[in-house]
Parts: sequence; structure tokens; C-alpha cells
Amino acid sequence: MSLLQSIDISATGLSANRTKMNIIAENLANTETTRTFEGGPYKRKMVVFEEKPIESFSNVLRDQQERYSGVKVTRILRSQEDSRLIYNPSHPDADPDTGYVSMPNVDLLTEISDMVVARRAYDACIAAMSNTKSMILKTLEIGK
Repeated sequence: MSLLQSIDISATGLSANRTKMNIIAENLANTETTRTFEGGPYKRKMVVFEEKPIESFSNVLRDQQERYSGVKVTRILRSQEDSRLIYNPSHPDADPDTGYVSMPNVDLLTEISDMVVARRAYDACIAAMSNTKSMILKTLEIGK
């Protein structure tokens, strides 16, 4: 694997984890949203990652004898978990008969822990890029 391909792989990780953090931020922003365009309370979104082949000119020339990959976001799913029911008869979206409000199925602790994991993965990709950059610079120094 070349050093530039290593940077490409790290870059795909940065992009995927940035998307994951954006989705988590959206989930956190909608923890109290009881009415959406689709109807009903907000449904938690989840990001699905998949291996992404990295295409380079040299790979195509060698008939792709060696394949290097990264990661990509393939889907953003809506959670199928039931919404939480909270008793609040004064809420505008409360059921007039029971007084319960359907709240989003977003758990604050789950979202924060997911964000910590995504942040650590993002930091790991940055560290990998930084180490690769250091190796490239050391290689150039050797050539002097």
C-alpha cells in the first residue's frame, strides 16, 4: 500500500465519521420534537457504514491485483423502536382521551456515547493521516 493510499483511506474514515456526528447532532436537536412532516414524533436516525473500495489509476493499470479500501456511509436508517409515552395533558400534541404525548425514541445517553465513539474514530483517522504525513516527510529527508 502506498502512503498516499493510506491518506485516502483515512480521509474516507473522516468523512464517514463526520456524517455520523452530524446525524447524532440531528437526533439530539430533536429529542423533544413531537410533530414532524411525516406525522408523529421524530424517529431516531442511525448511520450504516460499509467498506468502500478506493480506485486509483495504478490499481486500474494492474487489473486491480491489489485492492485498498476505506469506509463509506451506505444508508441512514430510521429507528423502528416505539416512541416514549409521557403523561402531559397540557401539551398541544397530547391525546385528548388519555393525556399522553408520544415523544421521540431518542435516548440522550445513547446519543452522547455514540458521539464519543464517533469522535474517537475521527481522532484516530486524523492521527493516522498525521503519521503518514510524518513518514512522507522522513522519506523526503532521506532522499536529500
